[in-house]
Amino acid sequence: MAALMGRLQGDLNASRKAQDKAATLLLGTIIADVKYREIELKRDLADDDVIEVLRRGIKKRRESIEMYVNAKRDELAAKERHEVTLLERYLPAAVDPEEIRAAVRAAIAAGAANVGTVMGQVMPQFKGRAEGGTINAIVREELARKE
Repeated sequence: MAALMGRLQGDLNASRKAQDKAATLLLGTIIADVKYREIELKRDLADDDVIEVLRRGIKKRRESIEMYVNAKRDELAAKERHEVTLLERYLPAAVDPEEIRAAVRAAIAAGAANVGTVMGQVMPQFKGRAEGGTINAIVREELARKE
């Protein structure tokens, strides 16, 4: 079992003992998502796979926050923000944007001329450590400078 999955299980048990219903529900949902992913891939998951599931959960909640804010449902948006904060504790430290920018510049110098090609070269380097949207924004900036 992945170390991160063990940490999630331990925190779930702690939240149950503390009778923290919100954390118990959130962690239970994420652990279920991890198990579904394990069944989908038909193999034991590594920490990178668990991080990918966590990032998907965070992305879903950020989309929900946006919808709730647009619908003026501030109490629901606040709940989702709290869940994002809890889930981000399990992610590795964020990558410095300058490190991403250097990798993007290297890919462009190697001949990548469009967003898809650059993303294809850069994404594997930062898998599980940076969000695709962040990388995409940097790629677009650097390609705009090149033109």
